[in-house]
Amino acid sequence: MVRNVHTRRFPASRAHLTELLETLGTPGDRLWPVADWPPARLDGPRVPGTPAGHGPVRYVLTDVAPDRLRFRFTAPAGVHGHHEFAIDGDALTHVLSATLHGWARLTWPLFFRPLHDAVLEQLLDRAEFELTGRVAEPVRWSPCVRFLRGLGRLRPGRPAALRP
Repeated sequence: MVRNVHTRRFPASRAHLTELLETLGTPGDRLWPVADWPPARLDGPRVPGTPAGHGPVRYVLTDVAPDRLRFRFTAPAGVHGHHEFAIDGDALTHVLSATLHGWARLTWPLFFRPLHDAVLEQLLDRAEFELTGRVAEPVRWSPCVRFLRGLGRLRPGRPAALRP
């Protein structure tokens, strides 16, 4: 069983966090770090049953509330579970909860987890920038993430500077 949690508190109201979360996967997305990662896309309206994804990771929206979005994984093969974004007061949290089968038992720890952790920390940096105009401690990619991005032909190097 995999349980992976990323959370950050912000000097912002729940309403401001909700505004940001409402943009996730839309053309006006203010959270996803599209300068460095394949964009997250919601392939239709923000209602249960709508397919979504980013890069090779696919999911379907299963639960929508002003302070929460939950998605069930449909790809890659061998990943059974969900991930969600939730707002609790001044905190934005992402939780991935899944069981792994077959090759996913190997690809999650060696490939997907390091990249997942990097993109989620950059997403939280984007939220901090959107809410405060700066990022106190921007994420730095590990050598492993830089190596994997080079293998996948994603733009290698350092995370892009945040842009207004």
